[in-house]
Amino acid sequence: MKKLCLLVFGFVLMAHVTLPSSVVAISSPPGKEIALSKQLEAISKQTYRYFEDFTDEDTGLTYDAVRLNNGEVTAQKHTSPTNIGMYLMSTISAEEMGFISKEEAIDKITTTLHTLEEMKTWNGLYYNWYYTDDGSLMTDWGQFISTVDNGWLSAGLIVTGQAYPELYPQVNKIVKAMDYSTLYDPEVGQMRGGYDVETESYTAHHYGAFYTEPRLASYIAIGKGDVPKEHWWKMYRTMPESWDWQSQTPEGYTETYDGVEVFEGHYTYKGKEFVPSWGGSMFEALMPSLVLKEKELGKDALGLNNQRHTDIQIEYAEDQGYAAWGMSPAATPEGYSEFGATPLGIEGYKSDGTVTPHATFLALEYAPMEAFENIQTLKRFDAYGKYGFLDSVNVETGKVTNAYLALDQGMTMVSIVNYLLDGVIRDYFHQDKIGKNPEELLIKEEFSIK
Repeated sequence: MKKLCLLVFGFVLMAHVTLPSSVVAISSPPGKEIALSKQLEAISKQTYRYFEDFTDEDTGLTYDAVRLNNGEVTAQKHTSPTNIGMYLMSTISAEEMGFISKEEAIDKITTTLHTLEEMKTWNGLYYNWYYTDDGSLMTDWGQFISTVDNGWLSAGLIVTGQAYPELYPQVNKIVKAMDYSTLYDPEVGQMRGGYDVETESYTAHHYGAFYTEPRLASYIAIGKGDVPKEHWWKMYRTMPESWDWQSQTPEGYTETYDGVEVFEGHYTYKGKEFVPSWGGSMFEALMPSLVLKEKELGKDALGLNNQRHTDIQIEYAEDQGYAAWGMSPAATPEGYSEFGATPLGIEGYKSDGTVTPHATFLALEYAPMEAFENIQTLKRFDAYGKYGFLDSVNVETGKVTNAYLALDQGMTMVSIVNYLLDGVIRDYFHQDKIGKNPEELLIKEEFSIK
């Protein structure tokens, strides 16, 4: 499968190439599919430039964000576990696309791994912020251990170990040391949001909502054997019916999985049933599917729900009269804020016309032609630059945020490569026993949505 996408863009070869199903769907107009594939290759090449230009050469750590102001670049020279994980997967993606050689990819990643081995950790888990120039702990923003962020670092490392077997022993040692049991609350059966090392205290909240991005950390913790598989069933598909503060009263029924009773509830938007995320954002819904085979294995649960969230995001934007769709947390001219298709959330995030391009790319495998049209619309807002799409645009005011975020660049990069290369990053993740062990959890569940 490697480098197969390059054949897609050689039009003279089109008649002689059998393409993967994710590149040419039978139901899609061939001309548009070819145009989409060609455009995605160009966008991914631009997007990866961010990681080439804003990753410290000595440490292999990528800057969290950069902002552009009258041609001047202001870089935030700190990074997080999520950013590191996204850099690893983006570099693998760039090699898969032929933008860099295998030797270059391994060299870049090896630099990062050496730095990770020297960075300060807590029970093998990484703190939330480090300086990129030397990998030292950034204490100005506290000493927090984040469950969800460590999950994304683990994912990037797991994918790396399968993409490059020569790095597996080094990678596996780091992953094995990341002890998620220290963040698990066995009395509740859920992961805590994190741990503050400085104050020696856990967060008051747990990650109780199932359909949010921390489900990846839960999956990995189960795959490693750090927490029991019952944890998967202890998270809430919707909050219990009696919790009347949630945005809708859920409908559904109780099902039993592995001896655990699960309320399989759902919400409804204009006749479409779905399991809600916390805020109704695209990355809560679809970011885990960058590595989890939710579409392939969770046909009656997560895969189906991913499709519903994509469809409703598009419909909700139309109902609001927005010129484009794709609501998800993103940089704004003032800083950073959370956005979502409000009805999709248990406590929905605001929706003020701010659209972020990474949401479009996350939805590629669920709405490719709609994504193609959305990309054209976003480009008309002058939201495309040297490193691909800028982080957000308010389609009501036309104001573009002149910033790039490592997280959002990574989501864009991996989404595109998964689409063009038939889920190659997911394949790597599931080849590892950590990714393979819990697959039955994805397969056996059925949501109450029709």
